[in-house]
Amino acid sequence: MQTSQTTSNHHPNSASMGGLIMQCNIGAKGKAYRLKLGILGSTIGIIVTLTFFVVGIEWGIFWLIPTGIIAGGAFSIFEGWAGWCVIRAIGFKTPL
Repeated sequence: MQTSQTTSNHHPNSASMGGLIMQCNIGAKGKAYRLKLGILGSTIGIIVTLTFFVVGIEWGIFWLIPTGIIAGGAFSIFEGWAGWCVIRAIGFKTPL
């Protein structure tokens, strides 16, 4: 009788998102930097959004500005949490 054995190819420092495995490619300093940058970006995006509401800017193309800032900040928070940098993943070197 033959038994099948399943082995996992996951690295201990990798995150899995629906079949996509993102291996950790930044250190602790890089994680902390991206997390702080993401929190700062999201906070600034929220402040810009509130300013748009107070000033009374109509819904339209200008709303892409705070939306983009918040989305970028959220993605940076994700990178810090996952320990994975998209820029490094495509082959560019980053200082942290």
